[in-house]
Amino acid sequence: MKLDKKDIRFITYGALASFGTYFCMYAFRKPFTVATYENLSFIGVDFKIVLIISQVIGYMLSKFIGIKLISELKPKNRLPYLLVMIILAELSLILFGFSVAPYNILFIFLNGLSLGMIWGVVFSYLEGRKLTEILGVILCSSFILSSGIVKSVGLLVMKHLNVSEFLMPAITGALFLLPFAGFAFMLDRIPPPTLEDKVQREERLPMTRKDRRKVIANFFFPIVILVFFYICLTAMRDFRDNFSREIWDEVGYQGNTSIYTLSEIPVAIIVLLSIGMFAFIKSNYKAFLSYHYLLIAGSLLVGLSTFLLQLSAIGPALWMVLVGLGLYVCYVPFNCIFFDRMIATFHIKGNAGFLIYIADAFGYLGSMAVLLYKNFGQGSISSLQFFTQGTYLISGIGLAVAILSLFYFKNRAKKASPVQDEPNLTNTYEQLI
Repeated sequence: MKLDKKDIRFITYGALASFGTYFCMYAFRKPFTVATYENLSFIGVDFKIVLIISQVIGYMLSKFIGIKLISELKPKNRLPYLLVMIILAELSLILFGFSVAPYNILFIFLNGLSLGMIWGVVFSYLEGRKLTEILGVILCSSFILSSGIVKSVGLLVMKHLNVSEFLMPAITGALFLLPFAGFAFMLDRIPPPTLEDKVQREERLPMTRKDRRKVIANFFFPIVILVFFYICLTAMRDFRDNFSREIWDEVGYQGNTSIYTLSEIPVAIIVLLSIGMFAFIKSNYKAFLSYHYLLIAGSLLVGLSTFLLQLSAIGPALWMVLVGLGLYVCYVPFNCIFFDRMIATFHIKGNAGFLIYIADAFGYLGSMAVLLYKNFGQGSISSLQFFTQGTYLISGIGLAVAILSLFYFKNRAKKASPVQDEPNLTNTYEQLI
């Protein structure tokens, strides 16, 4: 695929709008996790863990609601959804800051409930285009970079504005409120997919209940195993993210506020470049299969990097970067482009948001389960030990699932013959223009 000036302008504008919108969203979601809330607990559980679980429950419920709402979302409702949800999220943080513990736990739950569908709305502007890979991976890099950056901002707010751990999340969110609105308005000005986009990547349509049931029935086995892998990925990715301070402190980086950002920059760049290159694979079938090889590589990297750390062959900083790279190389495709290519390959009537939100909903259910297990079942081991053990588990599961899925879709492709369909799509486009 060759990029002309029009494509480059579209990529620049679309990437800036989508990246900026989702980057700013993280300022309403993650800053509270950088606080420690020492000497506080609720029913015998560390208060920070209770807050994280509370937000994850809200976020997870929002994802389950999104399976229906995002799959049925109409273009005219996108911008109102974004603005209303972010305002509700900020109001929740304000109430969290001014309420007394433990009653403020409720407002962190409402914060998660408000934010859970923003991803689906943002990606709905980008899916079903010949440039979706490039736009999608730039969008995904926002949550790799933003988490560390907004945590650094949160620490700076507490340090320089001398505010409490409870007010810090609301103040950090307020700093990003107007930028979020500006990027959201930019996002809403992105033109709809062109005729060429629809021919190459299938037209994306709101889905009915019948459409959703048909997709599940036709692809039940791969959806189940891929969602299971994504559950594990989300749990480990969230644990690394939510307890990054504790992990970094244990490996000797206590008090280093810049490490949260610096460690994620190389991860974002490598993920951006490696997955972005898939945009130049015109064949939906070849690109879709290639994503399975990427899952295999990422799974291997997660386990191998931990093994090298335990052999003292690499240091803890490089280990955190490599594990993060392996996790995100697997995690990012599921958030957008894996299912986008699947729809285009097998000519599925619907949109990627439906499959993304099935994966996300169960993914955050898994994340919550891991938090509970860590606190109640493995409370005696440190965050570092728990995370280290988890990397081996995710590596083995990832390899098994990716290989099973690869063989399934290869066999399915022989029956559906998606490769043979693509030249016909090109001919159809030429006839239409």
